[in-house]
This record gives sequence, C-alpha cells and structure tokens, in this order.
Amino acid sequence: MSSGASQKDPQVILTLDDVHTFYGSIEALKGISIEVREGEIVTLIGANGAGKSTTLRSINGLNPPRKGSIAFAGEDITRSSPHRIVGMGISQSPEGRRLFPRMSVLENLEMGAFQRTDRSAIREDLDRVYALFPRLAERKNQKAGTLSGGEQQMCAIGRALMARPKLLMLDEPSMGLAPILVEKIFEIIGEINEQGTTILLEEQTALMALDVAQRGYVLETGHVALADEAKALRQNEQVRKTYFGET
Repeated sequence: MSSGASQKDPQVILTLDDVHTFYGSIEALKGISIEVREGEIVTLIGANGAGKSTTLRSINGLNPPRKGSIAFAGEDITRSSPHRIVGMGISQSPEGRRLFPRMSVLENLEMGAFQRTDRSAIREDLDRVYALFPRLAERKNQKAGTLSGGEQQMCAIGRALMARPKLLMLDEPSMGLAPILVEKIFEIIGEINEQGTTILLEEQTALMALDVAQRGYVLETGHVALADEAKALRQNEQVRKTYFGET
C-alpha cells in the first residue's frame, strides 16, 4: 500500500496492547491486542467466559489491566478512572441493561448526560434518541422497571448515546430478546454507526454481529484466536462450526 493510501486510512481510535486482566489471582485476559478505527463497528465474539465482557471492563476502567496498555484517541487510559473515561468519550450499554428501575425513561436517559453542561445539545441528543427509538418517546414518563426487555435494551443504548460518545461499547445487546427484536436492535446499531458513532460490539449471537460489523475478533479463554474482516470470519469454517452451529 502506498503512503498516500495509508494517510487516508481511518484513524485508530482505540488500541489494546498485550492486555492482561485479572479477577483476584485468576487471569481472565492473557495478552489481548485489538484496535478499533474511527467510524467502524468492530465485534468481539466468543463463548461465555472467553473474556469479551472483561475486555470491555478493562477499557472502561472498571477492571484495569495488570499488564499491557490501553490507548484512546492518542491518550493512555490504562489507569484512568471510569469517570474520566466517560468524559473522554467512551460510553457503554452494559450487559443486563442496568437501568434505574424506579426512575422514568426520560430520567434514565438524562443520567447518560450527567457529565455534560451543554443543555441545548443535550436536548438535540434526546431528540436523536427518540428518533432512533420512537417507543422511548411514547414511554418517556413510564418507570424503566416496567418496560419490556426490548424497550429496556433501547433505553440502555439510548442512555449510553446521551453521553455523546466517540466510542459506544455495547455488551450483549441481544441478550434475552425475541428474534424479531434482535433484528430491530441490530438495525438500529447499524443506523447509529451510519450517523458517525464508532462501535465496539460484544455479542454472543455471532451471525448477527458479523453481519453488522466491518471487522471482528474471536476470543477464546482470554486470547484472540482469530482476527479478520467480518465477511471473512463469516465464511471461516471453524467459526461457522463453533458459533453458527453448522456441522
């Protein structure tokens, strides 16, 4: 590739380099190296316990690595606090949604913008979330705990978007949802990306994830087993057998 072409390559916004993360004495990540470029959807796929959620927890500061480094937008965030990481532009829709059940949909969405002071831009982002998820506009005064599973997932993604992230991390967005709702959620993930948000997607439904992503990493017991364009991973025989249930 010529240097002219490489200058036009999208900028790498997130880099994990040889990351080792532990829970007590148990090594959950054993030297993970990944990168995400601006404007991409990158997916992490793998079985339960492969290290997908731990990777996200290492990035967002909830479980910092013991060894290795993480850089975001050119800055080292390996030891940064979760609060600072959100302020820098990384937000997450967590596994299991974790909404505030007694607060309304609107209040939950506003919590996503808690670090922001630009009131008029917050209003714009609220309108954007309601345009992406019209159901949330209809339910804005309803307590979040009374929403259906699909509506709660929409609210969790909407809340993460209210931080106006440069990088949106999604942890198992399809979990517990009916297939028709999973399709809808993935359609909206594609739309969010088209609007300019870079996405790191951690997902067990590998086929859906590879359909929406440009690139993917397959994690196995804390290692990167495979890394490739999403299209190539979809056609990889080992991936098809292991994650699509093909024989």
